[in-house]
Amino acid sequence: MPEPALSPHRPASALLTDLYELSMATVYDAEAMEEEAVFELFFRELPAHRNFVLTAGQDECIRFLSGFHFHEGEIDWLRSLDRFPEHFLRRLASLRFTGDVYALPEGSVAFPMEPAIQVRAPLIEAQLVETFLLNRIHSQSVLASKAARIVLAADGRPVMDFGARKAHGSDGALALARCSYIAGAAGTSNLEAGMRYGIPVMGTMAHSYVQAFEDEERAFERFCRQWPETTLLVDTWDTLRGVERVIALIQAHPGPGKLPVSAIRLDSGDLGKLAWQAREKLDAAGLEDIRILASSSLNEYRIAELLREGAPIDGFGVGTEWAVSPDAADIDFAYKLSEFAGEPRMKASRDKATWPGAKQVWRSWHRGSMQGDRVCAADEAPIKGSEALLKPVIEGGERLAGALGTLEETREHARKQLAALPEALRQPEQAASPYSVSISKQLEADKEAMLRRYLDER
Repeated sequence: MPEPALSPHRPASALLTDLYELSMATVYDAEAMEEEAVFELFFRELPAHRNFVLTAGQDECIRFLSGFHFHEGEIDWLRSLDRFPEHFLRRLASLRFTGDVYALPEGSVAFPMEPAIQVRAPLIEAQLVETFLLNRIHSQSVLASKAARIVLAADGRPVMDFGARKAHGSDGALALARCSYIAGAAGTSNLEAGMRYGIPVMGTMAHSYVQAFEDEERAFERFCRQWPETTLLVDTWDTLRGVERVIALIQAHPGPGKLPVSAIRLDSGDLGKLAWQAREKLDAAGLEDIRILASSSLNEYRIAELLREGAPIDGFGVGTEWAVSPDAADIDFAYKLSEFAGEPRMKASRDKATWPGAKQVWRSWHRGSMQGDRVCAADEAPIKGSEALLKPVIEGGERLAGALGTLEETREHARKQLAALPEALRQPEQAASPYSVSISKQLEADKEAMLRRYLDER
């Protein structure tokens, strides 16, 4: 595959952070709070009706951290706010990320309370990157998780990303195409995403093309002349009459060589009923090889329903539903301090409590299937027969060899992760029993000890 003509990764500004991050960092600097902090990025609970989260965005976070710095113009702008001491601005001008980072490989399945990224760095450095890390992991995990559910519902049939027009901005459209491809989409209609990431590009026509011609028959014939073996959109006027015109067009071009049409697309009406009627017409004409594709407000629930009904649909185009993930547009990700200056830290707020100290997640397997996870203190002994999920990706501010995979490698990792989910978790409906995630006895004891000490001190 040729290299993309443009760099696939747009540089991000260190100013993609919230004002309060710099306000806190100013105090840390004034108080000489230079010790190492451990922050962990995780989500507290699954969205309603969801069984897992497919995490994405880690690779972009790794690139950001390994190249973190403030440009001269950004420092000048901060100076113009007349908020920050000059010595602090000079420090920002020379600041680089010097810490260590552990992360789940991009395309990994995760569950509540499991860190997707763990940052170990001097307090100011670890604090200032919070906004960027949450922004990327949250937004891209939302997209990847929705796409994974849709791909699983399609049960091996190709699903195409048609969502650029409904995505949240141009960067959102690029992230959608990339995350959908990681999750298993066959390709995208987004040409810029195809160029930047090497994702297969797909698509043929819109209804406006057919409307621009005097009649549908002529529109089909002219398109096939330019693009043999194409897919024709048959529902601009009357779906079944459109199918009949496709059949007539194919029959008018007998003999060897490329067929003028390889598939039809249904984009409105009762997709299941129309697919059956179209299939009957095509088969009666001896055109069993002509595929039927469907689009129109599809999501994982509708796709699963169509396939349960036996609808003869060979592939799907999805747009709005995985561009905006309306049923779960938010995942409760947080970035919390778990250790500072060698001492554990925790949050005890009701419904938002955390466990103190740096952590590791261990996953047990049985015959290639995920069996359960345990969140442990990072210094606990390995669990025999289990896999440590958090992997080192940055050391001393430098990206480690192999920390970033190719897009195809990430896609294959995601495929294996989704295939290893217990069958009940692969369904669109919420599983009767959630995936097992336990907290180690040591972490529970550390939490109770911290709570007692806090109460005794007060």
